Amino acid sequence: MSTAISIRIPGNLAAKLSEIAKETERSKSFHVQKALEAYLEELADLQVALDRLHDTTDPVISIENMRKELEL
Repeated sequence: MSTAISIRIPGNLAAKLSEIAKETERSKSFHVQKALEAYLEELADLQVALDRLHDTTDPVISIENMRKELEL
């Protein structure tokens, strides 16, 4: 099920969105949805990376040990 939302964006961004929609023959809603999906996916990846960075039980290895382990 779809939900309608309303957003405000700067005029130059709206113009770029309209241009891309016209060039690709896709709706502006399609492009906004895809951009939001990508943003949320990146945000989730960032959160995983930050969680791992702050996890004191996650071992840290040196670049030298990593090269040895990967046989580089």
